[in-house]
Amino acid sequence: MLRTLTIITLGLCFFSAGVMAADQELRPVTHEDVWLMQRIGSPVASPDGSRAVVSVTQPSYEKDDTSSDLWLLRVDGSEEALRLTATPESESSVTWSPDGNKIAFTTKRGKDEVSQVYVLNMDGPGEAVPVTNISTGAKNPQWSPDGQYIAFESRVYPNAADDEANQAEKKARKDLKINVSVYEIFPVRKWDKWRDDMQTHLFVQEARSGAPAKDLLAGTKLVDMIGFSGTPTRSSDTLKPAWSPDGKFLVFNATTNLDEAAHARVIFHLYKIAAAGGEPEQITSSSDWSCTGPVFSDDGKSLYCDYEAENSQVYNLSGIGRFDWSDKGISGEPELVTAGFDRSVTGMEISPDSETIYLTARDAGRARVYSVPAKGGTVKALNKNSRGVYANVVVAGNYLVARWESSAVPAEIVRIDPADGSHAPISRFNTEAAAGLDMPEFLEFWFESSKGRKIHSWLALPAGFDKNRKYPLVLQMHGGPFSSSMDAGHVRWSATLMAAPGYVVLMTDYTGSVGYGEAFSRSIQNDPLKTPTEDVLEAANEAIKRYPFIDGSRQVATGASYGGHMVNWLQATTSHFKALIGHAGLVDLEGQYSSSDTVYNREIMNGGPAWGDSPVWREQSPSTYADKFSTPILLTIGEKDFRVPVNQTIAAWTYVQRQQVPGKLLVFHDANHWVMKGEEARYYWQEVHAWLAKYLAAE
Repeated sequence: MLRTLTIITLGLCFFSAGVMAADQELRPVTHEDVWLMQRIGSPVASPDGSRAVVSVTQPSYEKDDTSSDLWLLRVDGSEEALRLTATPESESSVTWSPDGNKIAFTTKRGKDEVSQVYVLNMDGPGEAVPVTNISTGAKNPQWSPDGQYIAFESRVYPNAADDEANQAEKKARKDLKINVSVYEIFPVRKWDKWRDDMQTHLFVQEARSGAPAKDLLAGTKLVDMIGFSGTPTRSSDTLKPAWSPDGKFLVFNATTNLDEAAHARVIFHLYKIAAAGGEPEQITSSSDWSCTGPVFSDDGKSLYCDYEAENSQVYNLSGIGRFDWSDKGISGEPELVTAGFDRSVTGMEISPDSETIYLTARDAGRARVYSVPAKGGTVKALNKNSRGVYANVVVAGNYLVARWESSAVPAEIVRIDPADGSHAPISRFNTEAAAGLDMPEFLEFWFESSKGRKIHSWLALPAGFDKNRKYPLVLQMHGGPFSSSMDAGHVRWSATLMAAPGYVVLMTDYTGSVGYGEAFSRSIQNDPLKTPTEDVLEAANEAIKRYPFIDGSRQVATGASYGGHMVNWLQATTSHFKALIGHAGLVDLEGQYSSSDTVYNREIMNGGPAWGDSPVWREQSPSTYADKFSTPILLTIGEKDFRVPVNQTIAAWTYVQRQQVPGKLLVFHDANHWVMKGEEARYYWQEVHAWLAKYLAAE
């Protein structure tokens, strides 16, 4: 893996389409523009804060033509971005050595069958060298404080004491003549995969090639527990290990009651284990809250975690918990650093002097950067008027570095001044590609719903927008429900792309959305579809009254996942729309509950199990009112979707056909909850725009 000298030119500011030179002709956004925009990863700052490494993916419609490589940025913006890698395989989990002379990451190179940890010197040209060599692969490397060791994770076979045992078990299973999964616990599936019996373990080895790797968890009582697991990720799970400042211990998160997921909350605790091995010690124990993602302060006096209450509420804020740390571990209950902050924390970074925590949180369709004293106090926005979405904020010397984007500006890496929250770009990966595109900034408005709640909405405007024209209205309902429509682009559900041919797109953060306080999100409990959909309909009426460029006589509603549930509810309860478009939506609450990969949260949402006395299961199932289905509908689903299983869309299609409603069904046989193959995604959007054109054409 040779370091190449590919560079890009840096600039001092971003340009949205709306502020381009007047003589440059702008054109509507196409799916090619959205899909081929470079995808920017999380910045990782060097220990001295002068540099940052970021992964950049250049997508393609051809799988083999997609590339993902590492780039080096100067935080002060004084030099061009330097491409560090140029290889067929991508890199992930970048981390700097404590002295800033090396980076470690995981990738596959040459004859690697699985990912390994590689190390690249940062003081001159050269090749990355492999450090690990284990049959089950390595992920999430973490340098020890002295830089002599690397901890990492690997998914191993149960009861395998070492890599030789893992290799033997791997071969034995490969040689089996049957293909069967056997389960004694729930869950059995996740997103698009059947669960297996492999476990994520924590390893430590010297940071040099050929050094033996030690599985710290092999043979421990902890991993023998049937409900053992790390916190879930999209594809697997993670222990999120963190070295103690003195290098003697590792702290990680895990649960031991995953086997109770069908009937109880899954609780995560923190554990510590000696770097040399031994039985892990559980250092948190309450059943009233979970702690995940341990982080140490630089002074070694505090241990922080992502804190979340565990109770009978459908939604709880995520906050930051703090413990006093010593060689003996922690003591007592955590201090909630973010007490009084009515937003969920989505990421945190501790300042080098251990005095301040910087965090991100969603707020009214934006993701802002905040600060709070490290031992608790008032949480303050660095810039309370910021637009767009900040993510993956890291400390870089006297500055912060983050990924930032907005509805009018594609993602880039920016340098943030903590004093006032202002930012400046240090990358321009997407600037040239976006320069000629007509991407109007979203408009926003608030109104008070019939339930007395303040509801926030965005409006995406079409290319070549003319306020004197009349445009059809498309309601685009977000998934979740504990999510929100953000002031940003989206590779799958781009409102700008939806609007481009000549529509105004309405995105409403209905009851249950996040970024509006805990009570607003909790208000969806026992009312999963009725009130959220009423919010959307009322928002549409409000938009039509406020904006004379909207033609209220021509409306279509669309949504995916939870938004798809709401599309089916609209099908069942109104004939208001010219047409509907639904992706991965349920049509029967009990049907999804009994076949999805998650269960207990649905009981909490709907007032108890489906066989109990809660009327929600029937009263708010679209299938209950299938005799009312009458609106032309385009239904789409990925066959490998286990979150909203394909049977739900097939059932919806059956009801549509039984009622002789005009419709079209698209089943993407290789897709899961998302349609993420380039050509299939492009085909999806061709069908969506054709459906809109068919039913929203001027009469």
